[in-house]
Amino acid sequence: MDTDKENNVKHFLDLIQKSRRGKFKVYIGMSAGVGKTFRMLQEAHTLLKKGIDIKIGYIETHNRKETHELLDGLPVIPRRTIFYKGKQLEEMDVQAIISLRPEVVIVDELAHSNIEGSKNEKRWQDVLEILEAGINVISAVNIQHIESLNLEVKQITNVQVQERVPDSVLRLADEVVNIDLTAEELINRLKEGKIYTEDKIQAALRNFFQSDQILQLRELALKEVASQVVRKVENEVPQKTALRHEKLLACISTNDRTAKIVIRKTARLASYYNSSWYVLYVQTPKESNDKIALDKQRHLINNFKLATELGAEVLKIEESKITEGILKVVEQKNITTVCIGKPHLNLFKVILSSNVFNKLLNSLSSLKIDLVILS
Repeated sequence: MDTDKENNVKHFLDLIQKSRRGKFKVYIGMSAGVGKTFRMLQEAHTLLKKGIDIKIGYIETHNRKETHELLDGLPVIPRRTIFYKGKQLEEMDVQAIISLRPEVVIVDELAHSNIEGSKNEKRWQDVLEILEAGINVISAVNIQHIESLNLEVKQITNVQVQERVPDSVLRLADEVVNIDLTAEELINRLKEGKIYTEDKIQAALRNFFQSDQILQLRELALKEVASQVVRKVENEVPQKTALRHEKLLACISTNDRTAKIVIRKTARLASYYNSSWYVLYVQTPKESNDKIALDKQRHLINNFKLATELGAEVLKIEESKITEGILKVVEQKNITTVCIGKPHLNLFKVILSSNVFNKLLNSLSSLKIDLVILS
């Protein structure tokens, strides 16, 4: 009974906080140059004409003529000046935005890393602070900056994207809009000098702006926005029939690379199903705190942090048999899908070598729980 009361109170507080928080709109694109900033500035002009108090908190035109011209007539909040390593640099002035309290603020480059010494490490953290102050935010991000897609983007582009936005931030968005172009249209924009200056065009065509890469990134962007729409429908449209509420469990070991893959891919599944999910590490006596290597401890901490940023609840339990630990958590958390690494990975080897592997499969099967082996 007490638990029910606490849940009811928490639900009510969540509703209050949500009503106080500003609305959040995000434009997503498959790459630079598709027109996200241009679209945001167009929207700013439309809102201004309708009497909405809108201001530019931070915009990056990249000296694109058509985009830069759209700044005319829009109120811009001056940037904050910071001296860093002998240079004068500029950042968005979060405190000025909160003090001025416009109805809507435009904040470009959501994945941007702030200069060292700023209050927040990342601009998305600035945006969360502005939203909590009750100010509506319109922002933009490219698909390659979404955390759970990091490995897929690297496979497509052969580039390790350093500036990333947790999926949990996108899940807070009230509206997600895809700015879509065909690969041919984007490449033509590049050749016409509408994305980069002339001296950078040929290098861009040889590297990032290749048709096959653009098509794959476009697919990722379309899928991401589609999953956001599905999530919005499930949250806001009453369902006539009760559907199974998915709960995913990602099982990881101390293998750093494997764990990251399992975490990110489970995050994508959780995003698709609009479900809650957990990351489980079962600590066996062989990996007790006094026996586990320092590098493995560091990998675990980093992976727990990654999981939390992606929206998971991290679980760490002590159990002599990994499969027994998994089954306990499956029962306690009402898990519907268990996700593990593919057969050659350490965790799966441990499970296969265990006498209770059949028990795991039989138990999952009898409970109608899916087992997903991630490549």
